[in-house]
Amino acid sequence: MPHVFEHALVRAVPRPERGEFMNVGAIVYCAPLRYLRCAVEVDRDRLRALDPELDLEVLEDALRSLHQACEGSGPMAQSSVGQRFRWLTAPRSTILQTSPAHTGLTDDPDVDLGRLMSTLVQM
Repeated sequence: MPHVFEHALVRAVPRPERGEFMNVGAIVYCAPLRYLRCAVEVDRDRLRALDPELDLEVLEDALRSLHQACEGSGPMAQSSVGQRFRWLTAPRSTILQTSPAHTGLTDDPDVDLGRLMSTLVQM
């Protein structure tokens, strides 16, 4: 039986004041399965086209924090899976942002995470 899941895209926003972004990952959350995972793939050349002076180290630090929150480690360790997803998808004006959350049905959230990556992130 399929389960309801939510997903959001992870966006790199080199210069938040300009509003330009590139999809660099996806987050999938499935409450019934207590599932929260993210996948990331950064195309550095494409990002540099948006901002040649982009500090990739700052972006990589933000991506590490994203992974920690998904894994339940670091500062978010005591938060529930749902709380972590809501925190990750909260609106912000930083170099790393997420799209609005969307819903769907899944039999296998790992498959859906891969599908999101291949259709919306990878070139």
